[in-house]
Amino acid sequence: MSANGQTLPPLIGALLREPWQTVRDHMLDGLHTHGFADLTSAHLNVLQHPGPDAVRPTELAARTRMTRQALNYLLGQMEQLGYVERRSDSGDGARRVYLTERGHRAMATIRELVKEIEDRWARDLGADEFARLRELLTDLNAIAARS
Repeated sequence: MSANGQTLPPLIGALLREPWQTVRDHMLDGLHTHGFADLTSAHLNVLQHPGPDAVRPTELAARTRMTRQALNYLLGQMEQLGYVERRSDSGDGARRVYLTERGHRAMATIRELVKEIEDRWARDLGADEFARLRELLTDLNAIAARS
């Protein structure tokens, strides 16, 4: 609300928050429905695109914007649940995170679930408008990555 009592229009962060939360909620609900009931909202951070397969934990921590300690805690949980494993790479000896078969199935399920949301939004907005939104968000991501 502004100083004169009028409601100001939402800024970009607020406009992105509701769609993002809708996607996360749909992913988590769908994962639970499809047999991945042991995953939590925090685990979705590790499983975000492009996924944690064959990446060093330090790189994954930077990508997910987590501390190494927080990421290692989640990776430990996800190892116990059978979604990932950490092992040394034979090429350079560095430890890397790898998806297990269960992890790959969860990632495929996430893609299907997000596609459901995208299809619904494309119907609601119209295919051309949704394609334009995707294009604009792709451009905005590139701009934000440079900042």
